[in-house]
Amino acid sequence: MKISSFNYLIRQGFKGIWRNKMMTFASFCILLVSLIMVGFAILVSINLDKVIGNIEEKSEVVVVVKDKVSKQSMTDLQLKIEDIPNVSELRLYSREQAWKDMMEKMTEAQRDYFKYADDNPLPDVFRLKVKDIQKMNDTTAQIETFEGVESVQSPTEFADILISFRRIFVIVAIAIVIALVLVSLIIISNTTRASVFARRKEINIMKYVGATNSFIRIPFFIEGMVVGLLASCCALFITKFAYEGVYNILTNDYKLFGVFGLNNIYSFDSMLLPVTVSYLVAGAFIGAIGTSISTGKHLKV
Repeated sequence: MKISSFNYLIRQGFKGIWRNKMMTFASFCILLVSLIMVGFAILVSINLDKVIGNIEEKSEVVVVVKDKVSKQSMTDLQLKIEDIPNVSELRLYSREQAWKDMMEKMTEAQRDYFKYADDNPLPDVFRLKVKDIQKMNDTTAQIETFEGVESVQSPTEFADILISFRRIFVIVAIAIVIALVLVSLIIISNTTRASVFARRKEINIMKYVGATNSFIRIPFFIEGMVVGLLASCCALFITKFAYEGVYNILTNDYKLFGVFGLNNIYSFDSMLLPVTVSYLVAGAFIGAIGTSISTGKHLKV
């Protein structure tokens, strides 16, 4: 195709937007709402996944060491635990430190009960965090086999709940996003079908004089792509405004939302580039493809 012909088709695409203002506006509004819904669904999915990850990071495994274990045995046990691939963090909480902390939290009356104690009754413990919460059961089972371990305490039931919730959430989120994209394509296609139908005679004449399908489709393709880009820009602005409002509420109230890890969600600025690119690509793609689909029926002469 010659450059002059391609420039002509681009101009026709822009003229089509102006000639069919009502249909263009309808397509713009539908695409705008669709992009906002898909965008928010994805942003909520990303942040909920991070919230679940924050909760997982706070899940701690406590390894209680047997009494009268030598320092060398303690060192060997620590090295064995550190060698486990799924262990991300390990620290020793000594019986001396535990006793000191317990005393500091007690009142004077409570301390009197222990002032004649001959020995510290508290055990040495290791506190660790795992990299993958799905492997927590295997990790705790392995630690229980080590020499010098009295018991292992871990939130396995809570971990199982988190794993199940994340699995269900991922499936639902993917289904919602796919459904919204398909609905957007169908609605855009049906909306622009009226515009194409109004120009069916023009399309038929072009076909009779020898115009190729690509030559006829390109103006509609450009028209849909431009409308999609405009809608994506507006959707990006609205999403940014709404998201930052919610973000400020969640991050400012530490007491209420901090317990659930909601004050540690992504800021919009940290996601600005990928969100902007995603909106522009999705808007242009849905608008262009949705418009092109509606021209197919009238190209069969």
